[in-house]
Amino acid sequence: MKEIQVVAFTIGSQEYGVDILSVQEIIKVLTITRVPRAGRYIEGVINLRGNVIPVFNLHKRFGVSPADDKEEARIIVFQLEDTRAGIIVDGVSEVIRINGDAIEDAGKVYQSLQADFIQGVGKVEGRLLLLLNAKKLLGLD
Repeated sequence: MKEIQVVAFTIGSQEYGVDILSVQEIIKVLTITRVPRAGRYIEGVINLRGNVIPVFNLHKRFGVSPADDKEEARIIVFQLEDTRAGIIVDGVSEVIRINGDAIEDAGKVYQSLQADFIQGVGKVEGRLLLLLNAKKLLGLD
């Protein structure tokens, strides 16, 4: 497997990563408009330069409490095929290059069907990053 670049971010105390090729931009948290009867994990929608974008709450999805410090919170906006969507995270730390040899397949680590959006675990400088499949995470796959 070749080297990949991931955007590293935190949700609660855990570090995660997503392939940088699926990330359009990272923005400060804007006003989120609640949508009646939206899915459990959908926080609402934002207006980003005239585009209405759904925002998913991974804290609810993963069963994790948000960080107390809201200053570092960000929305990672994905562009996946024709779909744009965002996720709320507690903080974005860096872009990391991970060699393919340093990624464990998720099937070896997680047997749970609930974790099907985790595509692997990256080992970087003594840290473990759970690598997420953005398409599955946003329900597009």
